[in-house]
Amino acid sequence: MTLPLTRRRLLHLAGASCPAIAMIGAVKAEGGTTIGAVQAEALLANRTPIRIGSVALRVRDLEKMTAFYRDVLGLAVLERTGSQVRLGAGGFPLLALEHKPSATLEPPTSAGLYHTAFLMPSRKDLARWLVHVAVNRVPLAGFADHLVSEAVYLDDPEGNGIEVYSDRDPNQWKWSDGAVIMGTEQLDVDGILSLTNIRVNDYAQAPEGLRIGHMHLRVGGLESAAAFYRDAVGFAPTRQRNGATFLSSGGYHHHVGMNTWRSAGAGMRDETATGLAWFSLHVADSAILEQQEQRLRKAGAAVATITGGIETADPWGTRLRLLRTD
Repeated sequence: MTLPLTRRRLLHLAGASCPAIAMIGAVKAEGGTTIGAVQAEALLANRTPIRIGSVALRVRDLEKMTAFYRDVLGLAVLERTGSQVRLGAGGFPLLALEHKPSATLEPPTSAGLYHTAFLMPSRKDLARWLVHVAVNRVPLAGFADHLVSEAVYLDDPEGNGIEVYSDRDPNQWKWSDGAVIMGTEQLDVDGILSLTNIRVNDYAQAPEGLRIGHMHLRVGGLESAAAFYRDAVGFAPTRQRNGATFLSSGGYHHHVGMNTWRSAGAGMRDETATGLAWFSLHVADSAILEQQEQRLRKAGAAVATITGGIETADPWGTRLRLLRTD
């Protein structure tokens, strides 16, 4: 028998007994403190000069991980080889799973992935997905209103963090002295669910406009992270607080977040372990890419030519692919 969807049931999936406890999960996911329907191409995150493209994860159980991202997020399998599965939405590649059956699990104190943030095209799509995870009893880690966005957190079967969110209209975001105001408040679950029929699970697959809106990384030091992602890659700072910094392109709230909450002082990552293998940034034109390459080489970063762009790595060995879109 299918149980009726209620806010209490969603709280239960988040392992919480009340909204305040569920919000604690989101505070942990973002390391913050509590304070007071469009297509993908129309979303600000996707029309900036630099934006997130796709992500690759090293995984031990390829079939289990493929099933999770297919069944929970609704991603479609775009390509399968003996050692890799590529998934996406609307034909757009978002995730590559690289099979490493003997890999050790990457510890949460190392540098690497904090979470991959999947951006829904609209608040209604987020509502439909919430019904889907509730019906399928998917465990959640927390959910919160970040003022610029509304977010839900969970983990995949190998412990990789995931955020599923929808943005508020950028005209509603508030800025002060060049910094965007973000918080962690109680999510209006009822308001979100009012946008869809909670008696029907119509989330058979991810909406075509689903994209990765931002990446949140664990790093060993914020100064080194800023020197790389700001000065070499070219992102602009949008917010900083104790142990975390956020950067973006084109006035988005953040395309990249980085923290040292558990990874302060971390050294180079173990490339034989699970976790983030690489992520790509799509660059609007060749001139930007040329400037990035010059700054990276000047900073002493290793740069390799790949199809459509270049590949480099941050100070902890997390690989980035910078790809032209012009």
